Amino acid sequence: MPSLILDCVGVTSTDMHRTVQFYELLGFRFPDIGPEDMHLEAITEPGAVRLMIDSAELATKLIGEPPRPSNGSAFGMLCADPAEVDRVAAAIAEAGFDLPTPPWDAFWGQRYATVADPDGYLIDLFAPL
Repeated sequence: MPSLILDCVGVTSTDMHRTVQFYELLGFRFPDIGPEDMHLEAITEPGAVRLMIDSAELATKLIGEPPRPSNGSAFGMLCADPAEVDRVAAAIAEAGFDLPTPPWDAFWGQRYATVADPDGYLIDLFAPL
């Protein structure tokens, strides 16, 4: 069996500044972004999985066309408690980003919401009830 470790998750962005603004609301911290930046990486805490953002321009250069969201979740963010799910979802909506699934108490025992980044990648927010 391979000794693979999940190290990073990547998304493609058509507007790097707006995408950084969105992911900062989820707790990611990025270096200052310059006008020429086509690739950024951030983590939420030391040792966490990295988030990589590539500009659509860079993705096109690398693979011929930018990837598109699949309408499935890109990844999920474990929140500290149900109230944090509500707070983060509200902050996302107040900043003008999409909230496809507002917070609700899921039958599987989690407070759950789905938010969408500026390019349509779906991010799940959840916490045990």
